[in-house]
Amino acid sequence: MTRRSGPGPRPSAGRPEGSTTDQRLLDTTGDADWVHTDPWRVLKIQAEFVEGFNDLAEVGPAISVFGSARIPPTHPAYDIGVRVGSALVKAGFAVITGGGPGAMEAANKGATEAGGESIGLGIELPWEAKLNDYVGFGLNFRYFFVRKMMFVKYSQGYVVLPGGLGTLDELFEAMTLAQTLKITQFPIVLMGVEHWQGLLDWMQGSMLEDARIKQADLDMLTLTDDVDEAVALMVAAREKHG
Repeated sequence: MTRRSGPGPRPSAGRPEGSTTDQRLLDTTGDADWVHTDPWRVLKIQAEFVEGFNDLAEVGPAISVFGSARIPPTHPAYDIGVRVGSALVKAGFAVITGGGPGAMEAANKGATEAGGESIGLGIELPWEAKLNDYVGFGLNFRYFFVRKMMFVKYSQGYVVLPGGLGTLDELFEAMTLAQTLKITQFPIVLMGVEHWQGLLDWMQGSMLEDARIKQADLDMLTLTDDVDEAVALMVAAREKHG
């Protein structure tokens, strides 16, 4: 794991070109060398958890904002992300994102320009990347599952901007943990009616219709284009749960 305070490039992890730590962990092809190396990887994983817990332990009430890295600054969702980040800070929350460009950058920008705490939890990828310039405090993780634990553990709610596979992964991770009572059911807001309505229609018409989910599972989600409504839900949940 690497960390930084303030903007700057992500340090190189010294990994083989075109590979990631996750990839090498999950790759079972080849000889049996993994028998000797995987136990040592457990120590690296443990260290990443310890460092993440240590560095984020004193973060106050925070909201995780998820969304696509591919949203350009000219996209309407980028402006929504900026307004979400700003409004959350003004309501007394820190803002946590994946630290990348696009929607994540937008939320960090809004938080920073509003004078609040802007946190980015980056991830090692096969290509070089850097945390966006609006991250005030950043951590870079080797393992996706450790990073997702930090999103869940240190957030009191989730705002989900338009996104792709990674955003869906984060959304359904939060929903699954809430459904199975692994976490308290914090509010989950989907920002962008046009983007998300089709998914909700499919969930209702297919999954709910065939009794593979319950109405309570869909009720976890609030779909809106209204930034004030999204933030009000976070504030209400904070007041309810103390």
